[in-house]
Amino acid sequence: MSALTKAKGFKKSRAGTYLSIGTTAFGALSVIKQVKKARGESDTLLLLDAVVSAAAIATGLAILVRELKRVGDDDVLFG
Repeated sequence: MSALTKAKGFKKSRAGTYLSIGTTAFGALSVIKQVKKARGESDTLLLLDAVVSAAAIATGLAILVRELKRVGDDDVLFG
C-alpha cells in the first residue's frame, strides 16, 4: 500500500477521527465566547445563533464518536 493511499485513508482512521473530534471540540470555544457576548449585550438573535451552533457541534461530536466505535481492527493506518 503506497503512502498516498494511506494518506487518503487517514480521515477514516482512528487517528483521523480523534483529530476531527479535537477540531470540532475546539469550535465549542468560539460558541462559548459567542454565548457570553450575547448575554452581555442581551442579544436574543446572537444567543439563538450560538444555541444552534452548539447543537451542530454536539451532533457532529456524536457522529464522530459513533464513527470511532465503528473503526476497529480494520484501521487503514495499521493495515
